[in-house]
Amino acid sequence: MKISTVINTYNEEKNIGRCLESIKNFSEEIIVVDMHSTDKTVEIAKKFKAKIFFHEYTRYVEPARNFALSKATGDWILLLDADEELSQSLFKELIKIAKENTVDFVEIPRKNIIFNKWILHSRWWPDYLVRFFKRGKVKFSEEIHVPPVTSGKGQKLLATEENTIVHYNFQTISQFIERFNRYSDIESEQLISKGYDLDWKDIIFRPANEFFSRFFAGDGYKDGLHGLVLSLLQAFSEFVVYLKIWEKDGFKENSIPEIENVFKKVAHDFYFWQGKSTSGLFMRIRLKIKSKI
Repeated sequence: MKISTVINTYNEEKNIGRCLESIKNFSEEIIVVDMHSTDKTVEIAKKFKAKIFFHEYTRYVEPARNFALSKATGDWILLLDADEELSQSLFKELIKIAKENTVDFVEIPRKNIIFNKWILHSRWWPDYLVRFFKRGKVKFSEEIHVPPVTSGKGQKLLATEENTIVHYNFQTISQFIERFNRYSDIESEQLISKGYDLDWKDIIFRPANEFFSRFFAGDGYKDGLHGLVLSLLQAFSEFVVYLKIWEKDGFKENSIPEIENVFKKVAHDFYFWQGKSTSGLFMRIRLKIKSKI
């Protein structure tokens, strides 16, 4: 039984060493597919005896995933991003699964560290991903954020800290803004390519629903200020996607006769979710403020 680890990279000198250190005793083969980094990513990877291949720069990783997988020769493949690491407890569990050889792919929970905190709500946990599988059993779409196609029998690990891939996700606000600016370009292009015509109401409803689904339905308020900030940032990202579609449409003028009803709907949804998900948290805060005036 041979295990290969596959990692796609672009300017990851701050992360790649930690990632490779975590798997150096796990894999017989390490494959790094780099998009022509301009930093020391490749130099660091070579120190871990990784096999280096190159792929054209594509702004996001999905178009290079299948190319990277094609370079692996192991019976089993562990797929990691450069800003992730394999915990030792998960290391042992995956070895056990490979030896038992009763499944074809494994869904693994991911521990997202964002702004120095493990985010346990806001739809960031358990963040299951198919990351360990037999060669040939998983194929990725070239579209951004689309789950891979799997074949055969799967296994879902329990959502415990011991079973996680640790993901050092957004570490600064600037990093978040840089990435969502790049990704919103891609997402707006893909929507247009699928025939989407801008409905001005989506500029309001889509970001609002993104916020409600994360902060209220996803219990983001339990993550404190982190949950509020992340929910707002994700909502703003959604907002920008639809603004960029409007931009690509030439900033076409559009009458908005139903604007009052749209905002009434958003307000109704807000009060519904804040009452349902937080036991009236915002209402209690408002009453407390009023009592002190």
